[in-house]
Amino acid sequence: MLFKTSMNRTIAGGYATFNYLKQNPPNDFFPASASTPLKDLTSSPRYAKEPEVKLAIAEMATFLKPDQMTNSEGELYNHSSNSSTFHKPNDTERPYVIAYPHDTQEVAEIVKICNKYRIPMVPYSGGTSIEGHFIPTRRGVCIDVSRMDKILALHEDDLDVVVQPGVGWQDLGAYLDPYGLMFGPDPGPGACIGGMVATNCSGTRASRYGTMKDNVIALTVVLSDGTIIKTKNRPRKSSAGYNLTGLFVGSEGTLGIIVEATLKLTVKPEKEVVAVVNFNSLGEAAKTVTDIFKKGIAVNAVELMDDRQMKCIKEMTDDVHGGRKWSDKNLLLFKLGGVSNTVLKDQINIVSSICKKNGGFNIEIAESEADKEAIWSVRKTQLWTSIDWAKKIMPNARAWPTDVAVPVSKLPKLIAETVEDIESNGLMTTVVGHVGDGNIHALVIFPPEQIDVAEKVVKNMVKRAIENEGTVSGEHGVGIGKRDFLEMELGEEAVNVMRRLKLSLDSKMLFNPDKIFKIDPNEDRVDNY
Repeated sequence: MLFKTSMNRTIAGGYATFNYLKQNPPNDFFPASASTPLKDLTSSPRYAKEPEVKLAIAEMATFLKPDQMTNSEGELYNHSSNSSTFHKPNDTERPYVIAYPHDTQEVAEIVKICNKYRIPMVPYSGGTSIEGHFIPTRRGVCIDVSRMDKILALHEDDLDVVVQPGVGWQDLGAYLDPYGLMFGPDPGPGACIGGMVATNCSGTRASRYGTMKDNVIALTVVLSDGTIIKTKNRPRKSSAGYNLTGLFVGSEGTLGIIVEATLKLTVKPEKEVVAVVNFNSLGEAAKTVTDIFKKGIAVNAVELMDDRQMKCIKEMTDDVHGGRKWSDKNLLLFKLGGVSNTVLKDQINIVSSICKKNGGFNIEIAESEADKEAIWSVRKTQLWTSIDWAKKIMPNARAWPTDVAVPVSKLPKLIAETVEDIESNGLMTTVVGHVGDGNIHALVIFPPEQIDVAEKVVKNMVKRAIENEGTVSGEHGVGIGKRDFLEMELGEEAVNVMRRLKLSLDSKMLFNPDKIFKIDPNEDRVDNY
């Protein structure tokens, strides 16, 4: 009888609790607002301790081969940093283990195990990121998809290709070349499709062919519980439901792991030349680009290198680039192309005329493959040329690369003020840019003891871009390096909406934590330079 009475009380209490919760749902379960401010996260995320990690690794070992997992110190460090980024991991920021899945199902199984034990996950493909995207701030498992490097299908008639995330863009280009096709985005050497999608990168051809968001048709993504989704089918256009493809492009591995991508292709130009022209001022160069676009000329690429960069090239190339002499004046480089020699000749004439009208001189047109490669390689290797130049002048020099983007009309002002700020603080710089879309890259060069000054001028550049209606990053992404400026650019509410999206798809906050925006109200991480 006593047991029965106790049972009835328990049931009654359960009903009472149910009815109370029904009338008064907890805000943590059913938030009333459409966004999540950081202050609303009342505690730090809870992640697995080392004993739980060991259990998870043992489970992964039941389906991953021995060569698909490693915890060697060298590999742990290499998967936490690279030579391109200035944002380095702190001493404790290493993954517990690196997993190398071979296919989508293995990625999903790894994610399910990490979800079960609450282990953070950091996706990794080419490892070329600039803004500290793959620093394992919460340790966890690094999921390296570089062995998922197959081109799964080419649809020539539809001008698209289906690839795994470990395919390098250069390898993809070599594969497509015999078909007379190409993939538009062309970032730095070594970048792979997974990271390119995750950062919405672009490159020198963006003003003609767009960024990654313009070239991704569909994605297959593994979500935080191991669910596998496809964001859409292959048609170029679709008005069916939410644009899930766009949601994951630029998400930097914080919402899911990209395991397959359907990419838009374009036909390679039948005829293409490289043109170079010097200008005495950045304003003349920027106006030239604007005037060309106003004429409806769709140049395949247009790049700017300022006079400091050209001085560096002039001193360091030693005639290796085609045996030519370089001027130390501001330089525009063009790729002009068309379906016939007649069309190409018309483009060359119009572009040359506009350049001359705006003060351009030393106009040169390269037509042979050797000459085109010799000239364009100067742009593609400028980062390493600049670093070598800096170390020649200052053997212990350090170099901090960063990018921002503004409307093209504001580019001369931004560059002039940035260079003035850097040099007035006793540092050196070189500037290059995808001038066709207002995206510039500055390399800040300084002695190690002036790291605080370098940090200040880099932050000033980012703020200056926002003040000029620009963005904190044109193509490198936010990562750790730019996240403190995202609210300044977009506003607090927009970032809070991003945080809500993150929580809705990754409630345990396991995917690439601490990137783009903060997820921990108690975080006190100090960036390591």
